[in-house]
Amino acid sequence: MAEAFDLDGRLEADSHFIADGPLSQLRLIDDMRFPWLVLVPRLPGASEWLDLDGGAQRLLLAEINQAGQLLRASGACDKLNIGALGNIVRQLHVHVVARLEGDAAWPGPVWGAGTMQRFGTAAREARLAQLREKLQSLTP
Repeated sequence: MAEAFDLDGRLEADSHFIADGPLSQLRLIDDMRFPWLVLVPRLPGASEWLDLDGGAQRLLLAEINQAGQLLRASGACDKLNIGALGNIVRQLHVHVVARLEGDAAWPGPVWGAGTMQRFGTAAREARLAQLREKLQSLTP
């Protein structure tokens, strides 16, 4: 029997579900300071890029590209930061962050930069709706 996919509790606490892609959950990081998405492949036990076979790697790369396009289509973006660190949360996940020169962490990384400024309920729901709508327009 195949092992079930369980989202790491820290990812669940710090992000909100946007949509399921072919391989991954697409989630919004709950920090208003940065346009920040995370992709979490629904593959039990995967902690490294190398844990994915070639087909899954190509699929995840396509999802990373789509997440980057989604951020670019959803607002200003001077630079996209893409990273899969996994030092704290071992479950394989890929961050895609739209950066603006002069943002709260510029030019450094967003990880560990100050205190998260969580969305209020109305702002979060509006942002999720905006991202879902834009995602529909990007999906072939």
